[in-house]
Amino acid sequence: MTSIKLGVIGAGSATFSMGLVKDICVTKGLSGSHISFMDIDEERLDVVGKLAPRYGDQFGSDLTFDTTLNRKDCLMDADFVINTAAVIGHQTQMKIIDVISKHGYYYGRAGVGSAYYNLKLMMDVVRDMEKLCPEAWLIQSGNPVFDGCTLMTRESEMKIIGLCHGHYGVHKVCRQIGIDPEQVTWQAPGLNHNIWLTHFIYKGEDAYPILDEWIRTKGPEFWKDESVTTPPEKGKDVTTIPASEEADPDFVAAAQRKAWDIDLSPAAVNAYRMYGLLPIGDTPRRLSWWEHTDLATKQRWLNKPWGGQDSHVSHPYYVRRLEIRLAEIARLAKDPKADLLKAIGTSKPHEQQIPIIDALVNDNEGRFQVNVPNNGVIKGLPDDVVVEVPAVINKMGVQTYMAGELPRSIMLNMIYPDWIRMERTLHAFKTGDRAMLLWNVLDTHQTQTYDQAIGVLEEAMKIPEYKEMAEYYKWPEKWRSIKL
Repeated sequence: MTSIKLGVIGAGSATFSMGLVKDICVTKGLSGSHISFMDIDEERLDVVGKLAPRYGDQFGSDLTFDTTLNRKDCLMDADFVINTAAVIGHQTQMKIIDVISKHGYYYGRAGVGSAYYNLKLMMDVVRDMEKLCPEAWLIQSGNPVFDGCTLMTRESEMKIIGLCHGHYGVHKVCRQIGIDPEQVTWQAPGLNHNIWLTHFIYKGEDAYPILDEWIRTKGPEFWKDESVTTPPEKGKDVTTIPASEEADPDFVAAAQRKAWDIDLSPAAVNAYRMYGLLPIGDTPRRLSWWEHTDLATKQRWLNKPWGGQDSHVSHPYYVRRLEIRLAEIARLAKDPKADLLKAIGTSKPHEQQIPIIDALVNDNEGRFQVNVPNNGVIKGLPDDVVVEVPAVINKMGVQTYMAGELPRSIMLNMIYPDWIRMERTLHAFKTGDRAMLLWNVLDTHQTQTYDQAIGVLEEAMKIPEYKEMAEYYKWPEKWRSIKL
């Protein structure tokens, strides 16, 4: 057993933080460890600070905890740091979506993002770690994992692993086609949110024929399923329900599950037909522009009635689901008699963060899906580009591997364009060149004219929460007063 200090940045994400507490409690090799929770939201941090020691006491663990609004206190002498923070919240994201919609783009598809804030935070965390805990591992669990981990590993010698849970989509695919995920061996390498099922073995045999049979015999019926369309207590078509309107929690949860059920959507299956491999996890959300032009198109490709998780009818329910979960966590914190073991669970870890720490500290070797510098694993990409690949992790560190290569068609149509987009984002971040931001908007297929792209970019920069970003990204001085 080895006790550690774990610093958690963005601990106000109470559901995630309490999941970490549960996972470290059930990991006996980390007994006696200390967790330092940090967030800038004092109210949400207080909830975690009250729940964590109560859960530990009910579990019978000997963990200790503290909370702080000061990042440096959280990082001081840490052995591991988990950064799950997102600087821009959902309410600001909704403002951006409104601006984008005014300029003729459908629900967030304009290339106007807020990567600047999260990238800046990531670099601030890394620079602090270099001074306060230079031997620690950073486990980056907040987006953008691809862009951010590439930036951090290029700019720092810190030990960094990026994590995402999109690869668990393999398990959803298995359950959908009727095979036991526990008896499946698989690989899904690529880039974060751009991974492909290269190996799919069930009981020693290729499982792709089982998938093919499901697509042929059951796919059409699955794609026509329009269940979970309206809240039973409302009796309205879902497209008429305002984002702010209250909805039954059970319906909200069911709606969210249905909206995210895109692993075998027509978009995913069409990509399989085009490239010969199934896209996994978040990959079907971002395959191609033609699947996102409007709601009807999204419903065709990403299942009815919601059109996936990125539509104006489904995203409000995602936000509402988060609000419901936060409210439930807050209720538990106020109820001294609440059975936290029942509410939060005592199962073995599902997320990878704590098992990875256990593997590195106690040599409890495991196989994981990680985001780390390529170093030759995926042929055709530079070594300093962070890739998402399988790895064996033990006390010797992270040993990545990959059997075979990705098909040339996937490299040309999916991997290389994503790599170049990332490089543009990082170049813009490092130089403050607003023209690079404009290019991302111009490169969006919903952009019809140059003036449309300029209009949406400039209006987005006027959102109060984007003030710092707007001041950072500038046109060259000699062009600022000239209108073309």
